[in-house]
Amino acid sequence: MTTPGGTYRIGDKSVKRLGFGAMQLAGRNVFGPPKDRNAAIAILREAVAMGTNHIDTSDYYGPHVTNQLISEALYPYPNDLVIVTKVGAGRGQAGSVHPAMSRYDLTRAVHDNLRNLRLDVLEVVNMRSMISDATPAEGSIEEPVTVLAELQRQGLIRHIGLSNVTPAQVAEGRRICDVVCVQNLFNLFDRTDDALVDQMALDGIAYVAYWPLGGASPLASMELSSLARQVGSTAAQLALAWLLHRSPNILAIPGTSSLTHLRENFATATLELSPDLIRRLDRMNRAGLLQSDH
Repeated sequence: MTTPGGTYRIGDKSVKRLGFGAMQLAGRNVFGPPKDRNAAIAILREAVAMGTNHIDTSDYYGPHVTNQLISEALYPYPNDLVIVTKVGAGRGQAGSVHPAMSRYDLTRAVHDNLRNLRLDVLEVVNMRSMISDATPAEGSIEEPVTVLAELQRQGLIRHIGLSNVTPAQVAEGRRICDVVCVQNLFNLFDRTDDALVDQMALDGIAYVAYWPLGGASPLASMELSSLARQVGSTAAQLALAWLLHRSPNILAIPGTSSLTHLRENFATATLELSPDLIRRLDRMNRAGLLQSDH
């Protein structure tokens, strides 16, 4: 039996591999304030109390909402807490999401994050490519990464990461600055980034996986739920555990607006998986059926 968990480095900080994604603390569709502000603050405090020291956020969540909640709940921050934020997207008045990768937009976003988090310097800033919103799409990211590198030299950013990017864009970004993490969609049912995960592991770069159950069809959910019952876990816990077993450089950032789900997520760190179960999960395809060994 093996258990997921442990730590990995982002830049010069060691973080728990199971972090917390703050996106769902904003209102519906990640727009506006939460339905229950006190509950959102309680979730953030509980996440830290349960041991995580890695919170993922962005000032365009809300906008401004999640960062203001983080500040209200946790400031002054614990010395080991790493807050990773994201720039590159903006919000319209009706909640739409649009690219915001110009020099002006990126500079303003960095200063918005600093102000709302009450920080003098941002530990890690991910540049999210918005060439395509839904999935990574090829195209140069030289200009926005260069802007962040300039802001880093000004002392406003300690480390730079990339999000929603292709392997070619990761290579391009690394030619401009040190890249400490890549944040992309990766889960049991969408393994498009398999090769990138392995390359980042070889290079000692954290791969931050989001949307741990993304793309799960009803059939896939049934198969995963069946396997989960065998080990006494939920499907979500098993999917998270598989992510943490997949590679030691993978960090998971599940988000929730429920204390119950938060506690279930963090219980994943002690979930034991047998070698046979890991092999069965490894063989699951996107439809959720177990593939043949042949």
